[in-house]
Amino acid sequence: MKPEIKALTFDVFGTVVDWRSSIIEEGNQLNSEWGWELNWEDFADRWRGMYQPSMEEVRSGKREWVILDTLHRESLLTLLDEYECKGVSEERVEHLNRMWHRLRPWSDSVEGLGRLKKRFILATLSNGNVALLVNMAKFSSLPWDAVLGAEVSRSFKPMPHTYLTTASMLGLAPEECMMVAAHNSDLQVASGLGFRTAFVCRPEEYGPKQRTDLEAEDDYDLIANDFINLAEQLNC
Repeated sequence: MKPEIKALTFDVFGTVVDWRSSIIEEGNQLNSEWGWELNWEDFADRWRGMYQPSMEEVRSGKREWVILDTLHRESLLTLLDEYECKGVSEERVEHLNRMWHRLRPWSDSVEGLGRLKKRFILATLSNGNVALLVNMAKFSSLPWDAVLGAEVSRSFKPMPHTYLTTASMLGLAPEECMMVAAHNSDLQVASGLGFRTAFVCRPEEYGPKQRTDLEAEDDYDLIANDFINLAEQLNC
């Protein structure tokens, strides 16, 4: 008999917050304020496209541990150069990089998390660093009980240590945790480590041309179309 689920651990980018629309919307506002003419749909996609390759440098041991804010900033500077944005001040670079701290939740996220929190411990299991996730939580009213994941474990998903450290920090066995994510690869790794799994479909994460993670690709414990539906399935 499987043990009772005591905690829900969440992927954040794409599962809880709509990173793409958030960056595009804020970027377009900055175009007006700063007199820029950046194509923010393209810029957002390019910036996110550098996410996994930058982390792989750390995962592979080619470079020492750094937090996601550092990797995002390095990618940002590369893109600003490619888009020929000249003479961008340090203040503006920092403001741009902290866009990732100001991501908006999906419309169901806050209500769904609030319902789930009444019964379960809610923790992040994200590649985001602690300050990023805390600031995001304040900005978007995300009711986490604990902010865990990459920085706490000093490893990026999908390295097993990231998942196992999160469970350990909660004082729980993996089997007492349910990983909630919109990405099949994330859930498949978690399942292999003993976590229970819940797939929540976010078909608009990558915009109208999304071709991946449009449906569950494995036999997960739960499959939901949003967090409210997940709360209903978990009797919250």
